[in-house]
Amino acid sequence: MAARQDDEHLIEHNYDGIQEYDNPLPRWWVYLFYATIVFSILYALNVPGIGIGKGRIADYEADVAAFRAAHPQDAETVSPEQLAALAADPSALEAGKQVYVTNCASCHRADGGGMIGPNLADDAWIHGGTLANIHTTIVEGVLAKGMPNWGKLLKPDQVNAVTIYVASLKGTNPVDGKAPEGTPVTP
Repeated sequence: MAARQDDEHLIEHNYDGIQEYDNPLPRWWVYLFYATIVFSILYALNVPGIGIGKGRIADYEADVAAFRAAHPQDAETVSPEQLAALAADPSALEAGKQVYVTNCASCHRADGGGMIGPNLADDAWIHGGTLANIHTTIVEGVLAKGMPNWGKLLKPDQVNAVTIYVASLKGTNPVDGKAPEGTPVTP
């Protein structure tokens, strides 16, 4: 008679001669499963009160703002006046030359005449030839042309130094320099 009770719980399908018992899940497991579904919906909708605070997105934005306040950005904005004052410092120009030779000369030549990158010694500039434009181009890079964003790779003082060094190359016109590209900029 025990065999008949077991036969009542068998599922009717048969796969390779194997039949399964129809054993329902425990109620506690089913309720826990439904609770996780409800929690995931509330979590995805960022409902305040689920957790601590005004919601996870607001908490994240507050944490990011607190971090930025505690750790100012490395590539801070520099005014053209600050760069012009820095250009008068011979040690800053020498530091800029070192950074240029290490990082920039492989594409722009040591004398700024241009190889893969454009000629930096003529008066024509693709992205602008003012100190602010040169600084922005160095910090942001020109990824479409293969120039990395040096603002993430160099320290701010190195970026400022190489900016004034590149500006000092204007008008030197080295021998066998690359043809001018861009718009002519008058000093």
